[in-house]
Amino acid sequence: MAAKVLFALCLLLVFIAESQATKVNNLFNVMNYGATADGKTENSAAFLKAWRDACNSNGNVTVMIPRGTYFLKQIVFNGPCRGWTNVIIDGDLIAPTDPSFATDKWISFRYVKNLIVSGQGKLDGQGSSAWEDCNKNHKCRPSFPISMTFDYVTNGYIHHLSSINSKGGHFKTYGCENIRFTNVKISAPGDSPNTDGIKISNSNGVAIERVNIGTGDDCIAIISGSKNVLISNVFCGPGHGISVGSLGRDDGEENVENIKVRNCTLCDTTNGLRIKSWARTLSKPLKASNFVYEDIVMNNVYNPIIIDQEYCPGGTCSNKDPSHVEISNVSFKNIRGSSNTQVAVNLKCSAKFPCKNITVNTIDLWQNRGVGKLSNLCSNVNGASYGKQNPSSCL
Repeated sequence: MAAKVLFALCLLLVFIAESQATKVNNLFNVMNYGATADGKTENSAAFLKAWRDACNSNGNVTVMIPRGTYFLKQIVFNGPCRGWTNVIIDGDLIAPTDPSFATDKWISFRYVKNLIVSGQGKLDGQGSSAWEDCNKNHKCRPSFPISMTFDYVTNGYIHHLSSINSKGGHFKTYGCENIRFTNVKISAPGDSPNTDGIKISNSNGVAIERVNIGTGDDCIAIISGSKNVLISNVFCGPGHGISVGSLGRDDGEENVENIKVRNCTLCDTTNGLRIKSWARTLSKPLKASNFVYEDIVMNNVYNPIIIDQEYCPGGTCSNKDPSHVEISNVSFKNIRGSSNTQVAVNLKCSAKFPCKNITVNTIDLWQNRGVGKLSNLCSNVNGASYGKQNPSSCL
């Protein structure tokens, strides 16, 4: 019930935001602050001047970035602001090619209430230099700049933007409350490392709807402290699927709960619906609970449904200690399509904290040509199966 109320509130806030956006009193065009749309001149000073004037003005305001190509180094748009702030990005923003131009973020909105970011332009992270650095050294730096982040934003609405070739992830929320992404397009090559589409962290009330994501890592990653997340009508591919985690690597992480994924399509991805946690000891068990996955289509997907509580991306973990993440109340319903691996449903749970109340209802997965007969695997999991089960359920 709490999740439904929060989602309803989120939609109401979006309606209010759209209404506010039609009543703009003040327009702050970055061109009037010295911005140059030649793709070469650095524009952060002009953008910040326009933002500060808008943020400090009464009423509803719009920061306008008109058509053109704007070179932009790292920039932080700080709040709080006095009213609804609408940022329209109709131009293309391009990042420096140097992968070390920033440590973690390229464009960031922080401590802002009532924020709308939209436009027909795109964010170009120019990520090939970062990917080459990863491939050359056979190891990526801990983090390359994420193209756009939202930190401690309340009532945010991001729509009709495009993001291409991010160095690190494309979008990330942290500490946000009631934030919605719609009609966003995200694109990077399937072999580009660590280019998550949308990453959600320590945020409450996040909706992702009608979004198209093709990238080199998780299309959507839901990590520590994420609550009341709704994902619907998302197309994912290429990428690593829609993932919860990884969780349980470090002490101090927060529970993840109330996640709903529905009416989504995954195509040519290395995972489908995935929950992953590290096999490590924590001072206090972490909980991941109340997840619903329903009406999902898979097309040529490796690992269509997977719970992996021995997650180890580098292959160097000892896995001597079982995962201390408690996974419970997870439902997979009406999942259909083609698998590119023989194990269609793989539920590999913790020996110390077995998965509880896992249900699979109407699963219809078939093998791609040459894959072989499909099967399911279960370990340390308690649950039940209902309806059609193809292949046969292991619950």
